[in-house]
Amino acid sequence: MSHATFLPPDLGSFCRLDELGLQVVGQRIEPGRAVLVCRDVETDEFAWWCCRCGCEAAPRDSVTRRLAYEPLGWRPTTLLITIRRYRCTGCGHVSRQDTSRAAEPRAKLSRRALRWALEGIVCQHLTVARVAEGLGVSWNTANDAVLAEGMRALIEDPHRFDGVRVIGVDEHCWRHTRRGDKYVTVIIDLTPIWDGTGPARLLDMVEGRSKQVFKTWLGERDTSWRDGAEVVAMDGFTGFKTATSEELPDAVAVMDPFHVVRLAGDALDQCRRRVQQITCGHRGRQGDPLYAARRTLAVTVIPPR
Repeated sequence: MSHATFLPPDLGSFCRLDELGLQVVGQRIEPGRAVLVCRDVETDEFAWWCCRCGCEAAPRDSVTRRLAYEPLGWRPTTLLITIRRYRCTGCGHVSRQDTSRAAEPRAKLSRRALRWALEGIVCQHLTVARVAEGLGVSWNTANDAVLAEGMRALIEDPHRFDGVRVIGVDEHCWRHTRRGDKYVTVIIDLTPIWDGTGPARLLDMVEGRSKQVFKTWLGERDTSWRDGAEVVAMDGFTGFKTATSEELPDAVAVMDPFHVVRLAGDALDQCRRRVQQITCGHRGRQGDPLYAARRTLAVTVIPPR
């Protein structure tokens, strides 16, 4: 006797294809890939009418669309979707079933595959090559899809600048080649950390590292947003501080804790080297107490009395 809470097995629900408006009608398991044959479950009444003239449309033929899906058991999975096409009896316009729930037009990755790729890169720190291998697509296909979705979800989000009161800015070396600009300016929202409500949020990344880059980015924000900025945390680069004082005159420029600790550690190390030269007359060597304690001085925390 089956358990009362158990339901009949459903491959579509197990693979979460019902969220995309698809129904599995067949499968083919290959050594390195799984192929699921699907059809759109949209009602035919909507497709029976022409979207241009409103006349009745008649079934014409069917076409197939291949989409990469999230890997099941780390096996690349491909969706082979059968799409019905209709011809209008009035104007002759040919239309097809709407599969926008499954994927964007002309996309090669389904929405579930795109979400899996983003979670893998952002949360699991997977490389684009590993994601492409899991989806069974080329590196360029996976990279273009992830960049487009990241642009839509992050950069084009109109509400990502709401409630920002504490800003963090720093540079990051992302290109280790001789050609091109090696640095980007990273701007983050430190308001959740300041309020103790969550982690920091990435606001933007701008190519280049200079006063003008940060000043231009601040100048592109509206006046109400700039008036709401209270604190700007940065490193010791004077360009960031000058841009802040010019564009955000009411904000307080502070140095972030990482660079404060780094400057203190560098000062302590220079003091150790100076004392080493004064007391021993040479640079640190193996067996010298100060040389042996160089790492202890940098990492040991002395509790206050």
